[in-house]
Amino acid sequence: MINVLINGFNGKMGQEIFKQINESNEFKVCCGVDRSNNKDYNFPIYNDYNSICVTPDVIIDFSVPDASINILKFAKNHNIPIVIATTGFSDEQLKIIKDYSKLIPIFRSGNMSYEVNIMADLVAKLAQQLKESDIEIIETHHRNKIDSPSGTALILADSINEALNNKMIYKYNRHEEKIARSKKEIGIHSVRGGTEVGKHTVMFLGENESFEITHTVTSRSIFAKGALKAAKFLIKQNAGLYNMKDLID
Repeated sequence: MINVLINGFNGKMGQEIFKQINESNEFKVCCGVDRSNNKDYNFPIYNDYNSICVTPDVIIDFSVPDASINILKFAKNHNIPIVIATTGFSDEQLKIIKDYSKLIPIFRSGNMSYEVNIMADLVAKLAQQLKESDIEIIETHHRNKIDSPSGTALILADSINEALNNKMIYKYNRHEEKIARSKKEIGIHSVRGGTEVGKHTVMFLGENESFEITHTVTSRSIFAKGALKAAKFLIKQNAGLYNMKDLID
């Protein structure tokens, strides 16, 4: 059995991971971490990182950036692999993750879906074929999602940008500018409302025609299953920074 610490245990994704582990023969929850706990479990739920007295085989983090950095420090101090699925990190926080990856195995991805990462590969190839097209990304999520743009939108944009020799500029809004669109822009737009789990569309807009690819998520279970696959992969790795491409390859 692989013993898992779930950071952000009482969140929607933390509970989905707990559910998937309960249906698994390979994993077991040894403890959780969250700010509050209103239920009784047969394992401890900590609200203080300094009071954790269990050593898991791996940590899965679906929380918020500050909580991720706190549990990352715990992982580093105890030499524990960690899967980070949280999004919305600052540049300074990303640097901490990169620095710690020199000491412990870290798997970080803005989206744990296999299909989304296939989509990222597809839109990169399309960008090379449709170089005259304007590229726009629209991402839609439920009303409670805090960060924008989504980590997935940035994965898609980064994949396209890399395919185009990193010459593109990300444009998040245009309401303050009264100028024509640049050919070197990737427009990224965020929609928030309802209970939408996640929907991402990449548009290639050319002369008199357009091409779109859309990925829609109807259940959070795919992210939980992806995180568990990442955890199983990560516990066999040496210190380093890994992502979904490493898992797929």
